Amino acid sequence: MKKALLILFVAVFAFTACEDEIMTKPEHLIKEKKMINMLVDVHLADAAFNHFRYDSAMLNNRTENFYYSVLDKYEVPDSVFEQSLVYYASFPKDFEKMYRKVMSRLSEMEQEKSGRKEELLKFEEEE
Repeated sequence: MKKALLILFVAVFAFTACEDEIMTKPEHLIKEKKMINMLVDVHLADAAFNHFRYDSAMLNNRTENFYYSVLDKYEVPDSVFEQSLVYYASFPKDFEKMYRKVMSRLSEMEQEKSGRKEELLKFEEEE
């Protein structure tokens, strides 16, 4: 999955390097909010796979299974997801803003999981 995403990002940036061409909006574009949610889940699925990859129960699983589980959750075909990702990435500044939201959400989840969020809230209340 990492290789596929890396290839996809390289292709997107190669297409966006030429300012003369503007990518046309796909017919079935995933809405931005849903795309952000899907990207969060793709990262979580990738992290879960990497964490459990050597677990005996997971030996027969591949990273693509985790990727497709996200697509199944949102009922989105892989072609629609890829077209939407390429389209959004063709606008680097907007895509960066989207990805900041993804990373922010993942960071919040990490803080909640580790208990640091409560510590930060207590610290803010003391001020």
